[in-house]
Amino acid sequence: MTDSTSTSTDAVLDRARFGADGLLPAIVQEESSKDVLMLGYMDREALRRTLTEGRVTFWSRSRNEYWRKGDTSGHAQYVRGAALDCDADTLLVTVHQVGAACHTGAHRCFDVDPLDPVTASAPAVTSALASAPADATVSAPTDATVSAQAAPAVEVTR
Repeated sequence: MTDSTSTSTDAVLDRARFGADGLLPAIVQEESSKDVLMLGYMDREALRRTLTEGRVTFWSRSRNEYWRKGDTSGHAQYVRGAALDCDADTLLVTVHQVGAACHTGAHRCFDVDPLDPVTASAPAVTSALASAPADATVSAPTDATVSAQAAPAVEVTR
């Protein structure tokens, strides 16, 4: 007889869509701050270990071996939750991070060399909101069918 944990783990393992290389990207997010800490890769066994042992385990592409975050550095990641994305080809792992997440000693791997991307706003929404009175409410259209040629729709209720 199997317990519910092994059954649900097996279901997740079967649902996960590993790449041609047998790996699944795993985004690690700190539970309390919501910071995205790092990106690692898991094969089926690393995912099984992560889901059943309470610590995040990755597959090292450079060393060709499993590594559990914190075993060497002491900077462990304790699993608080996990979810596959809508295509089941990427995993989000929510953790309690102890110490730095990055091998450089930084809190997050994404702290280094931030990029300066061009940003954009949604023009239709921005202009509609700018011209609406302060006490107006904005709601999404009720018709869920949108053609590929349709312009973004915004309804402003006064």
